[in-house]
Amino acid sequence: MADEVRLGLIGVGRIGKIHAEHCAQRVPGARLEGIADMVLSQEQESWAKGLGVRVLARDPQDMLQDPAIDGVVICSATDTHADLIIAAAAAGKHIFCEKPIDLSVPRVKAALAAVQKAGVTLQIGFNRRFDHNFTRIRERIQAGDLGTVQLIKITSRDPAPPSPAYVAGSGGIFMDMMIHDFDMARFQAGSEITQVYAAGAVLIDPEIGRAGDVDTAIVTLTFANGALGVIDNSRKAVYGYDQRLEVFGSKGMAIAENDLPNRVTLSTAGGVTGEKPLHFFLERYKEAYIGELVSFVEAVLHHTPAKVSGEDGLENMYAALAAGKSLKEKRPVFIDEVRAE
Repeated sequence: MADEVRLGLIGVGRIGKIHAEHCAQRVPGARLEGIADMVLSQEQESWAKGLGVRVLARDPQDMLQDPAIDGVVICSATDTHADLIIAAAAAGKHIFCEKPIDLSVPRVKAALAAVQKAGVTLQIGFNRRFDHNFTRIRERIQAGDLGTVQLIKITSRDPAPPSPAYVAGSGGIFMDMMIHDFDMARFQAGSEITQVYAAGAVLIDPEIGRAGDVDTAIVTLTFANGALGVIDNSRKAVYGYDQRLEVFGSKGMAIAENDLPNRVTLSTAGGVTGEKPLHFFLERYKEAYIGELVSFVEAVLHHTPAKVSGEDGLENMYAALAAGKSLKEKRPVFIDEVRAE
């Protein structure tokens, strides 16, 4: 059995750079062999060489055809993901891909079919499953400490809204932001979502509304096992990145509060104060980003299923599409309705 996975990374934007550094320095069993990006500046080339990268390319095909590379980490724009998955699978490469796979269900299904045909590993980047707090709650559920899960409550609020230009190409709040929460809800429930009911409004930035989206949303969920859930999202929380989870069951409740830079509180005559939550996702989920890549490498090395599969990515997409349909039509929507479209 091989003792390392030689990886090529595609796309060196914000998350691509983070993943590259983790693959090169923080993920046991991984070796970063190559980096590809359509636009590689001299600064980026110098940075890549500092990571010990052997192959630098502007065309991902140059890496995909390299027999010394075992797998790829896809961090490019969303509209390239499906085509790159198909090409990587055809080249016999294992694949880690950032979410979402695509904004089109037929293209997602085509990508998953290519992966199945090639017999390679595909893991999708729903990193929050690897967060230390959320993982611990799932472990307590599986241990039976909470009894039968009855209610799941997820709060996810960003510190500042994205630009309207970003919103216009993102697929909207349900596909871009809440899709992480749909994944977390399914993960904690251990059951598939069967129905969603969404409400949303533009309460923060009118430009987001003009881009065709909402910036504030609540979705209620029904699961196949009978549990219920609720997710609230906001594009702007003035106090920082708000990431909380509560799971309530027949035997008890588990709560994950926000991670803070420290737990010190200052008590004076003027009041009691403490730290704001960690600023944004790169800080809050740094260890989870490492954890998901560790999991991917272990799945490849040990020939075990990926912990977040392509089918998970598709199920999360169905929930996001159902939420969008629910918001538009002002009614509950069954997941089977969007499966059939």
